[in-house]
Amino acid sequence: MTAQPLPVAVVLDNVRSMYNAGAFFRTCDAAGVERLVLCGITAHPPQPGVAKTALGAERSVPWQYEVDTLVALRMFKARGYQLAAVETAEPAADLFEWEPRWPVCLVFGNEVDGLSEGVLAVCDLRVRIPMRGSKSSLNVATAGGVAIYELLRKWRAANGAVRRP
Repeated sequence: MTAQPLPVAVVLDNVRSMYNAGAFFRTCDAAGVERLVLCGITAHPPQPGVAKTALGAERSVPWQYEVDTLVALRMFKARGYQLAAVETAEPAADLFEWEPRWPVCLVFGNEVDGLSEGVLAVCDLRVRIPMRGSKSSLNVATAGGVAIYELLRKWRAANGAVRRP
């Protein structure tokens, strides 16, 4: 991981699959995310399905568990994070056109029900990943990878990251 973490926190709200939670650990580790917060029914270490998919990233990513997602979101809001709900529903900014205000907290919801109205109300905006096919959404862990790496790309561009040949 780089010396300075990517100024991004990720909050998972009632994500049902242990494997999706584990995949978020891997992605957060790879991108150097500041913190992963697992809320509600979201599985967390030491549950075996999380560890199976995280492959040790649960030991390298700063994480915490919060029963109540709103508690976690209010904590990040108080620290000046822009809260961005990653959602398919309109109105939502296109992920690739969105200009984030750093630091950013990405919020992902339940694989079936998405984010509750209460959680959406606390967020500053909704961000959507453009869909060009017949399906209107991605697996939550896949969506996480897309959104986190787009933020990493934007952070590097804004901070003069050197491109390697």
